[in-house]
Amino acid sequence: MRSVALLLHDGMSVLDYSVACWVWGADRSHAGVPRFDLRLCSVDGAPVTMEPAARVQPAHALDGLADADLIVIPGAGVPQGPLDGRLADALRAAAGRGADLAALCSGAFVLAAAGLLDGRRATTHWLLAGRLAEAHPDVTVDPDALFVADRGVWTSAGATAGIDLCLHLVRLAHGVNVANTIARHLVAAGHRDGAQAQYVARPVPATGSAAPDIAATQAWALERLDQALTVADLAAHARTSPRTFARHFADYTGTTPAQWLLHARIARAQQLLESTTLPIDQVAARCGFGVTALLRRHFARLIGTSPGRYRRLYGH
Repeated sequence: MRSVALLLHDGMSVLDYSVACWVWGADRSHAGVPRFDLRLCSVDGAPVTMEPAARVQPAHALDGLADADLIVIPGAGVPQGPLDGRLADALRAAAGRGADLAALCSGAFVLAAAGLLDGRRATTHWLLAGRLAEAHPDVTVDPDALFVADRGVWTSAGATAGIDLCLHLVRLAHGVNVANTIARHLVAAGHRDGAQAQYVARPVPATGSAAPDIAATQAWALERLDQALTVADLAAHARTSPRTFARHFADYTGTTPAQWLLHARIARAQQLLESTTLPIDQVAARCGFGVTALLRRHFARLIGTSPGRYRRLYGH
């Protein structure tokens, strides 16, 4: 995934546009990130007005989509009405030749209008999920997911979930180290657990002396992933009871301590598989899985492939 076409349209979100530009448009070759060919495209190559208060001049018309590896569609404050036939044809042609399509937030309405979400699962901002389902009954709308993949078509929830999806697409194509490097430059999480529901009308996490320092405990745990850490161990470090710690941890992260530990171990395994030649059993031990079978099972479930195949794809 080296050529990325960013499909611009009037009324699109400045934030969605900026996310894609910062992920694929910045030169980070000095940090080991491959250079991407980011193409700004619109139907006629005409200037596009963004919300709020911005304007951009694309360098390409729809011809920029013709051989792109990935096409990204930013969302808009108000989902688009009828889709320009030329755009619908270009998107269907891209899908037909095997290009990946990714819609951020309400960009899902563009894919749906082109018929590319029919028979697929998709998501969008929780405020718009019902509207998407009503307007396109052939689409299976998941109102709770941060992002959804279905046969090369990707959709994400609002705003920051677009960052999650973009980083995930980089991770799939170029490995966890490249994705994490970009995430660090963005000061973003390389991977977030949870769902949209955790961000809806959610109170601010508790602060003050009564609340454990979750971030400090996470940093402590990341240095000890080779050990058989439990929730009780994390709670002991935070100097609180396991029950209280789990409650504050969920408020702070949107997931459970056990799930966070599992994803942290898998991320460490990805790094070791990419950057070392350690045998798989040693990778499992260094990540705290103990036995190789446990690593293989969780790796296949969360990453969708085996550790050995992952190493063949991304190992250096």
